[in-house]
Amino acid sequence: MHALFEEAGKFLAGRILSEAESSAQIELDSGKRVKVKAAHLLIRFEKPAPAEMLAQAQAVAASIELDLAWEFAPEDEFGFADLARDYFSENATLVQQAGALFALYEAPHYFRRAGKGRFKKAPAEILQQALAAIEKKKLVLQQIADWAEQLGRGECPQPIREQLYKILFRPDKNAPEYKAVVEASRATHLPPLDLLQRAGAIDSAYQFHWKRFLFDNFPKGTGFAAITAPQPPEDLPLAPVQAYSIDDSQTTEIDDALSVQGLGTGTVVLGIHIAAPGLAIVPGTPLDQLGRNRLSTVYMPGYKITMLPDEVVKIYTLDEGRANPAVSLYVTIDEATLEVTGTETRLERVPVAANLRHDQLDHIVTEAWLTDPAVQAPEAPQRLLELRGQLSFLYRLAQSLKAQREVVRGKPETFNRPDYNFRLTGNDGAEPQGRETVSITTRRRGAPLDLIVAEAAIVANSTWGGLLADHGVPGIYRSQASLAPGVKVRMGTKALPHAGIGVKSYAWATSPLRRYVDLVNQWQIIACVRHGKTAALAAPFKPKDADLFSVISSFDAAYSAYNGYQAGMERFWTLQYLQQNEITEIEATVFKEGPGGSFLVRADTLPLVLPVLGAQNLPRGARVRVKLGEIDEITLDVNGTVLERLDSPADSAEAAPQGDEAGEDDEEAVAGPIAIAVDVNETEAGASASASTDNRAP
Repeated sequence: MHALFEEAGKFLAGRILSEAESSAQIELDSGKRVKVKAAHLLIRFEKPAPAEMLAQAQAVAASIELDLAWEFAPEDEFGFADLARDYFSENATLVQQAGALFALYEAPHYFRRAGKGRFKKAPAEILQQALAAIEKKKLVLQQIADWAEQLGRGECPQPIREQLYKILFRPDKNAPEYKAVVEASRATHLPPLDLLQRAGAIDSAYQFHWKRFLFDNFPKGTGFAAITAPQPPEDLPLAPVQAYSIDDSQTTEIDDALSVQGLGTGTVVLGIHIAAPGLAIVPGTPLDQLGRNRLSTVYMPGYKITMLPDEVVKIYTLDEGRANPAVSLYVTIDEATLEVTGTETRLERVPVAANLRHDQLDHIVTEAWLTDPAVQAPEAPQRLLELRGQLSFLYRLAQSLKAQREVVRGKPETFNRPDYNFRLTGNDGAEPQGRETVSITTRRRGAPLDLIVAEAAIVANSTWGGLLADHGVPGIYRSQASLAPGVKVRMGTKALPHAGIGVKSYAWATSPLRRYVDLVNQWQIIACVRHGKTAALAAPFKPKDADLFSVISSFDAAYSAYNGYQAGMERFWTLQYLQQNEITEIEATVFKEGPGGSFLVRADTLPLVLPVLGAQNLPRGARVRVKLGEIDEITLDVNGTVLERLDSPADSAEAAPQGDEAGEDDEEAVAGPIAIAVDVNETEAGASASASTDNRAP
């Protein structure tokens, strides 16, 4: 005697070896013996053999029309044998009964299981819904297959193109678009990025980086909601100065300007004037929310996304020929010794006489021009000549201030690498397309005009940081405990020393049109100026204010993302520069050992770091000639091969950079694999949101 039974959701059949009241011992065709509860024995039969019985029953089950079976089934609960007799005949065979059992069991949308071998037909309405869902799923599966086939042929379906960045970086792993990419990647053995690029979904490397950045940081776009820009207060006094700013030609958010009074009298008053949107923008208003959402202006070669709307910037930027609101720090200085004898902060309107542009003037305003009256520059504009005495004093003051900070730091600041300026030809300030002609120029760090502006900003930020602390008003500070390796600059609400700069405290406050933390600090500084000792009661942010910590956290994340994107785009345009100028070899300096016997080198005349192979035992500081490999504009990757060493071991030992500034960027990331969220190895049952890395391997 044989028996068909259910175990763990499967139907099995075997020979009955022994049988008790509540169970039976059954031997399967494999020889395995199992103990089965009597209630689980569904059919007893003499023949055919168990394996044949199962095969014949499966064939019968496949022939049963479920719609017809559902019609035949009684409304009340029934057994599989009852349905077999209704569907086939009153004398339904055991094979037909088993086939009915299998068909019922495998069609839960038609028949609900009510016990071992017992069922109940689904209500008509529920059945129709289930059948519609099944049909929909079939259509979706077919759509996935069709899309995957198109991708495999090198064509990109429009729905996948439209959801490209969501699929790659923040996917719904149950969405058909995502599943089609996974299926096509598996079928073609291509990594997702290569697959999509080949299919035309990524037709521009620049747009890929740009739209990915927008997807992560500006999902609603970069435009501003319509908003009325507040006007500055009309009762501010007019400052008795003629100020001037020093910025790059592309700067439109002019936050700071300088003025000098009293030259030749023995006592000089330096005015550091900061644009004051905080006098009109009120915390908690829609305009404040715009700034808080963006937190900073985003910079990239040839373009920027401003923190505040243009109409607001235009009201408060320190344009020449206007007298705009400012928070002014006046620093009284002994002209002979350059000792600071006093400071005062005022709220006022500051007349701006000139907007100087250092990229147009750096070649004129040299150290020699500032320190030797005999040095002439015939091309110098009259406005610059009129300011020569003031700029000469400011340069002498800046050098003195820098030297004093270096005493506090314990070692001098060194600038071993230049700053690089990118210019795109053809976009005229509009959003770049990625194929503009790029020029890259260098600007020596610590150039006279740069030093003047930097030291003035340090004076303002450190002085106002102390002002906030003296009044018990919290601010947002940048601090660094020491210059020891690994000790990083941190943001917080306490006035702690900044070892890297060499000041007792440092609160960002000189760029309120471009950084939200500066605007927050400006509100706090304004409270100190207006309310004095009671400022802590009137300031928008109170001590231990959770909102202030929230600003710091949000700003840290956004500023890091923006800087990362800027660095990535500078690398993109550097790679474009190499291609546009057909540069295949560069001279570079080794600064670190890399993985797998490689070395990291820094190009001598371009802002480019890359790994190189083809040499051994290269010390830090060694100069080499490098042949460049293939450029990948998606991963922003390029590597190289060392052709020859350009210096002697003794030369590189002497030239190896020293000190913390020399190595401050040595850990900068070299481009490489892009982290995406498409996992082609993920099973449907184990779908999760885990990220993977596209390293050009499926």
